[in-house]
Amino acid sequence: MTRAYVLIESAVGKAKGVADGVLKLQLTDSRVVSVDAVTGPFDVIALLESDDLDKVGRAITDGIQQVEGVQRTTTCLVIQLG
Repeated sequence: MTRAYVLIESAVGKAKGVADGVLKLQLTDSRVVSVDAVTGPFDVIALLESDDLDKVGRAITDGIQQVEGVQRTTTCLVIQLG
């Protein structure tokens, strides 16, 4: 299982709309586990799960980055230590 945190920068005043849009995405190969609006340099953080890294990439480029108000994403892959 591949998991990734997607850190999202939104347009000014669009964080709620971006969070709602990401939560409503109908992804075929990945699942949006959670979406949270946050403070700091990013506006929204989403957790994605999929069985394949390429599917996570497609969920980001074809899904999250297409949500109105999304300006930039940074992806952090979850790794297993130990």
